[in-house]
Amino acid sequence: MSTEEQQIIIEEDVVSVASQWQLMWWRFRKHKAALIATTIVILFYLVAIFAPFLASSNPSESNVPVAYLPPQTIKFFDDGIRPKIHKVIGSRNPETYKKEYTTDPEIKLPVKFFVDGYEWKLFGFIKTTKHLYAVEDEEGNIISPYLLGSDKQGRDLLARILIGTRLSLSIGLIGVTFSLILGIVLGGASGYYGGWIDTVVQRIIEITRSIPTIPLWIALGASVPRDWSVVKIYFAITIIISLFVWTELGRVVRGRFLALREEDFVTAAKLAGASDRRVILRHMVPYFASHLIASTSLAIPFMIISETALSFLGLGLRPPAVSWGVLLQAAQNVQTVALYWWLTLPAVPVTIAVLAFNFMGDGLRDAADPYG
Repeated sequence: MSTEEQQIIIEEDVVSVASQWQLMWWRFRKHKAALIATTIVILFYLVAIFAPFLASSNPSESNVPVAYLPPQTIKFFDDGIRPKIHKVIGSRNPETYKKEYTTDPEIKLPVKFFVDGYEWKLFGFIKTTKHLYAVEDEEGNIISPYLLGSDKQGRDLLARILIGTRLSLSIGLIGVTFSLILGIVLGGASGYYGGWIDTVVQRIIEITRSIPTIPLWIALGASVPRDWSVVKIYFAITIIISLFVWTELGRVVRGRFLALREEDFVTAAKLAGASDRRVILRHMVPYFASHLIASTSLAIPFMIISETALSFLGLGLRPPAVSWGVLLQAAQNVQTVALYWWLTLPAVPVTIAVLAFNFMGDGLRDAADPYG
């Protein structure tokens, strides 16, 4: 027997005793685009956790003298290898009355790392003032650079994008969790019991999916009271978006339940005296958990896009909340975008996050059927 034949036999033996999750992982890691996308998604959530540390300035703090400041550039090889930023001087144009900024190449402000700044809480309870970087001015004071420019109130756009990652990504997770619960409960009941329950649930799904999404979003978003707190609006928008995502998950769950309810292991569990709840949660749902993970990962980008669109239109989250959609509200005016192009930069993380989740979801969907 040749070495290649022996290797094939060994691989077949390993596969024959591997668990479902091991087979999924082996197939998933062959999907290079999905692996790269998963790495990007993990980086996004790490940024969301440590956003205040990465942000050198308070995202809610206004600094009107530097309103609409263009992005500053870090110089790495200007008079040594230590990173520096040239000082920016602002003045009012006497003819157009527009604020103009000029760079003074003679004044070089060194970039400092792990500096003290505004206070924030790590994981919500560990108080700290440490930040990744800042700039030291001529007088030795620690100030914040504007690497992606500033908005009309002089707030650091990079800091606001980093902080906005928290709300935009958390809406995706919380919304999909809510949709998953609805999908498992209603879709599971529809597929497991059948009969009139299946008929009622399917009619609800069909009616929900037949309603035009955008007009209904506008109506529901406009119905949210303007005097509600940021937290109330956050959960209201999350629920509004979730009402349209659960229908797809419900259909996936129903189809799986219809296929599994006649299987031998389900019949054996019923004969052993297991309750319907135990049969569903302990035997049926774990059987197709991999397919649920794939479906939910593909639903998250829809949630992110939906929140961004609603907030951009002024019907979702509103200031002082900071999300990618709220930041893009400043880019509604074409004239403003033409003069201050950097206000459209919050669209970049939206695009990257949505593409990353889609590629990761495609990889998980393929890996969910390792025998295919």
